[in-house]
Amino acid sequence: MMKRREFITLLGGAATAWPLMARAQRPSQLRRLGVLIGSKWEPDGQARATALVLLTQISPPVARAAVLFDPKTALYAGLMLREIEQAARSLAVAVRAAPCSDYAEVAALMAGLAREERGGLVVLPGVFADIHRPDIIVLAARYRLAGVYPTREFVASGGMMSYGIDNIDVARRAADYVDRILRGANPADLPVQRPTKFELMINLRTAKALGIDVPPTLLARADEVIE
Repeated sequence: MMKRREFITLLGGAATAWPLMARAQRPSQLRRLGVLIGSKWEPDGQARATALVLLTQISPPVARAAVLFDPKTALYAGLMLREIEQAARSLAVAVRAAPCSDYAEVAALMAGLAREERGGLVVLPGVFADIHRPDIIVLAARYRLAGVYPTREFVASGGMMSYGIDNIDVARRAADYVDRILRGANPADLPVQRPTKFELMINLRTAKALGIDVPPTLLARADEVIE
């Protein structure tokens, strides 16, 4: 039976999660802490690199991509940018970091991208993107920009495409850990987990409005298509 000084938590985001994870594996320092890494803000650089790949598989393919993030809150942006830039070299796509801290900077970025030939957008996950989701989606539509976003909520709100962690799967795995800990398992003996399931969402209606063709091969890969 758990005591008052014992607790279970689900963490996501490298800045806070990894130090606590390390302590969780040393029960002498932190008595009982069950940690499962993985949320919509998980700094998975490979997933963001995949987002760039997706922008090259639509027609017309993106040739220049801006990576939107808030430098004040996206502490893991450097990790993701490295993965994206590495993928860009093999894809022959010009990529640039696009730090934005408010609506005016996002609007200026979008307006500039619209003046470039085959410009596109990759949005990194984080608090800023979530708060400004409506603005980002409206501006992308106004300037007719292809974009890949970090979560399904963007696509449900009118964004063209999203690729990211399946948070329902993360929650199910967290529930399994809670059950095991409540049954007496020592959290220090439970391995820290990272996300293993990712989902691709496509808003075909938005793509058509932007004048973008999504090939059948990409539609077939999608976990959900909004028509």
